Amino acid sequence: MEGLNYHHLYYFYVVAREGGVSNASTFLRLASPTISGQVRQLEESLGEKLFDRVGRGLVLTDMGETVFHYAEEIFATGRELLDTLQGRPTGRPQRLTVGVADMLPKLIAHDLVQPALSLSAPIRLVIRQGTHEQLVNDLATGRVDVVLSDSPVSSPSKIKAFNHVLGECGTSFVATAKVKRALRGAFPECLTGAPMLAAGEGSGARRAVDAWLDANAIRPLIQGEFADSALLKVFGSEGLGFFSVPTAIEASVCEQFSVVLLGRVDSIRARFFAISGERKVKHPAVLAICASAKDRMFA
Repeated sequence: MEGLNYHHLYYFYVVAREGGVSNASTFLRLASPTISGQVRQLEESLGEKLFDRVGRGLVLTDMGETVFHYAEEIFATGRELLDTLQGRPTGRPQRLTVGVADMLPKLIAHDLVQPALSLSAPIRLVIRQGTHEQLVNDLATGRVDVVLSDSPVSSPSKIKAFNHVLGECGTSFVATAKVKRALRGAFPECLTGAPMLAAGEGSGARRAVDAWLDANAIRPLIQGEFADSALLKVFGSEGLGFFSVPTAIEASVCEQFSVVLLGRVDSIRARFFAISGERKVKHPAVLAICASAKDRMFA
């Protein structure tokens, strides 16, 4: 079989749906012999019998049932395509593929994406996680619709991508109660010599915290470096060291990971970006993410 003739498939589909050649003839406004001939050509090209004659009617064979189900999907998709091009609702969820950078706090990612799921039109959400660089490359190849990250696309960049600032907040330092009791002195001087869990090198959070530590001559003991923010918090909850989180999710982190606040530094700005392949965002779900972040999360 070199290729599928969709005209033949459509005539077969109508015959099966309408319950016979006579009814299909009325629906299609074509002569019955013409329709029968088209169905026979489809059977010959597939090498399969699609109908059995029972009495004066036609009944689908097992293979005919299979072909009919595929035909239903094919022509339903065709109708949805036309509806989409003409701006009519299709009823099928619109796919949204979001790339979430490893070092973006998962609580932030959840809160950012949530508004997209509250739209009146249904959304089928797909989340891909990876490094900032990997996800920006996926954006360029169309594998993701938007990238959520704590770092912008560098300028100039070989990849056509645009940064949309979602918001920013200060930084909070947290640790288990046991780690806090072992610290000496007031914050932030008490961090010198204390065990610290750091974000992976190259992340926006790591650069900002390192710059602040250097500027204030604070020298903690780096106990571990993590390329994944969720894993960092798990180790932090076990008392391996103190760590930093965006102040916007401080309360949630303290509750979820059983840690307490050491201190806040408003000058260490945690910034968050939606990175898209277009200068002006058009995808309705991405628009909802950007608008909600600015109006609600980082107002």
